[in-house]
Amino acid sequence: MPNSLNIAMWSGPRNLSTAMLYAFGNRADTDAWDEPFYAAYLAATGADHPMRDAVLASQPTDPAEVARACATPPLRHRYMKHMPHHMAPGFPLDWAKGCVNIHMLRHPARVIASYIAKRENPTLEDIGFAQQVAVFEQVGGLVIDSFAIRQDPPAALAGLCEAIGLPFDDAMLSWDAGPKPFDGVWAAHWYNAVHRSTGFAGPEGPLPELTGPSAALCAEAMPYYDTLKSKVVGKTE
Repeated sequence: MPNSLNIAMWSGPRNLSTAMLYAFGNRADTDAWDEPFYAAYLAATGADHPMRDAVLASQPTDPAEVARACATPPLRHRYMKHMPHHMAPGFPLDWAKGCVNIHMLRHPARVIASYIAKRENPTLEDIGFAQQVAVFEQVGGLVIDSFAIRQDPPAALAGLCEAIGLPFDDAMLSWDAGPKPFDGVWAAHWYNAVHRSTGFAGPEGPLPELTGPSAALCAEAMPYYDTLKSKVVGKTE
């Protein structure tokens, strides 16, 4: 087995990020961490999110403490699901320079259409595209497109594993339905669909048509999406 990898997967919300967490968490050699900076982000910003009090009670709120935990060399492979917008101004990020950094994209129209089904009136801050570019500029890493993963999960995941020096494991392609022991407490609000799943959903259909504020938000996010899309390894939408 190769040296244990400390993987930081950066992805905005509603972007296959929990399915990817479940895929890596289903490996026998990997520990899965779900958004370790979430409570620290809520405490620092005062953001009003669903289940805010429960999230704050479930995790450390000191970003330096979280950063130290994320930087600790893992005994087994570690897969950390991170939201780039959780890295509030002043939060330490040097810890990520010692990680295998992966940045996953999804077209803003798809992200916004999915997000508004769970929380109304999102802002550019909420969907994380600007922050994802900022994180990439600081720590670098591999950029992938979730569209390609849903098109062909075995090929896309095998290619990703090869790129980061991790043997591919067929266990990544399916998991048992229901909550996982590594879910964040917020899973009760956000993870309903993935809890019903036993694997990756099929290929995505046409882009959703957005109107009004949602269309304006999509236009605002597109330059950031295009910046990272130009760096995608492999297929893209």
